[in-house]
Amino acid sequence: MEWLVISLASALAGFIDAIVGGGGLILLPALFAVFPSAPPATLFGTNKSAAIWGTGVATWQYSRRVAIRWSALWPGALAALAGAFSGAWCVTLLDPNFLRKALPLVLLGLLLYTLAKKELGRAHAPRHSGLQEQWRTALIGALIGFYDGFFGPGTGSFFVFLLVRVLGYDFLNASVSAKLLNLATNLAALVLFTWKGHVWWHLAFPLAAANVLGSVLGSWLALRHGTGFVRVIFIVVVGTLIVKTGTDAFLS
Repeated sequence: MEWLVISLASALAGFIDAIVGGGGLILLPALFAVFPSAPPATLFGTNKSAAIWGTGVATWQYSRRVAIRWSALWPGALAALAGAFSGAWCVTLLDPNFLRKALPLVLLGLLLYTLAKKELGRAHAPRHSGLQEQWRTALIGALIGFYDGFFGPGTGSFFVFLLVRVLGYDFLNASVSAKLLNLATNLAALVLFTWKGHVWWHLAFPLAAANVLGSVLGSWLALRHGTGFVRVIFIVVVGTLIVKTGTDAFLS
């Protein structure tokens, strides 16, 4: 029964992640509920070992149908990788709990801004090119990569929002690009957790398979229904994140 619960959670996480990010909101709580006495780092590592495969497959699927701006994104991916390592290292020195109460408020501001700007992310009109786009992408990658390594919740949503707001991408292209950046942060985290021995490999493989199945379905729906659909899912995921992180911060 435990295998069924966490496998279904992994598939749903892959589905949500493939569209707009936020799969950790589903799989991590499931892992903590099923294995309440396990070390948190081990559950985080096992979550990353599944998520990286779904994110990788989604990136590949999107790259076949959407023109990814590779020249602009590779600096962001490298910066995200370095940022995630730095954030994870800082966790060993600082307590990230001070972010718990700030996060739902930041997410609420992000949601209200998105709702107020009705045309935000509906048209794909990149505002920059060349070095101008590269350094902005690198800054986004480093900033959110550090956050992902240090704390984590809402990473995919932050990537999507900043790519839309700063670079002028539409929600579909931002979601595609966010996959590549999130793949880099997941890789950094997985390497670190593996190095520290915090991955249950006997669970990692079936969870990865379920995550990939969900990712394939999510990518297909996003490509089929386009930017409007991705925007709606983004709003739903961010709203859910606000409720979840707000409850954890102020009521637990």
